[in-house]
Amino acid sequence: MLKVTNLECVRGENSLFKDINFILEAGELLQVNGPNGSGKTSLLRILCGLAKPAYGEIQWRGNFIHSLDEEYHSVITYLGHLNGVKDNLTAIENLCISCALAGNEIDEKKAYGALQYMGLGGREALPVKVLSQGQRRRVTLARLLVCSTVLWILDEPLVALDNAAVDLVQRLLEQHLEEGGMVVMTTHQEINVTAVLTKRLQLV
Repeated sequence: MLKVTNLECVRGENSLFKDINFILEAGELLQVNGPNGSGKTSLLRILCGLAKPAYGEIQWRGNFIHSLDEEYHSVITYLGHLNGVKDNLTAIENLCISCALAGNEIDEKKAYGALQYMGLGGREALPVKVLSQGQRRRVTLARLLVCSTVLWILDEPLVALDNAAVDLVQRLLEQHLEEGGMVVMTTHQEINVTAVLTKRLQLV
């Protein structure tokens, strides 16, 4: 269970949001909405432990995340709104390295399978700089196929994707939720994901 209590984020002299409260259980999806500048990315980074709130607490399974440190990070997969890929590395090298940096080393066979599932068959050995923006996003999203984490925190995962790729991501999310996973995500695009419960948080 992820529990957020009275969370506030301040940037400079401005409060981006405050009094954010929610509980997320197994199989549940939280969709975070709001205009640009409302603090969506900041909220996701705070949930990951990558930034500190001005006020409030986050608990994972009854423990404050700042006391769990690596134990908490090991249950999270965070994908930011930027792809975080290296242009001069191949798709397969990017996937293997990003997984290793997250503490989840995979072999090339598993990486090839994930990239092929994401529609990148035949492009696995190409440098990422020759791929389209949508294909680069698919390289990033392939991590969801090979991670074994419970909590996915996804910042605009559908950006630059065509309809076929959006359908792939939707199926990935549904499978993860069916298996008892949890998802917190932001998106400006419509997506219809079946979950035990879909919650929405509106930032203003």
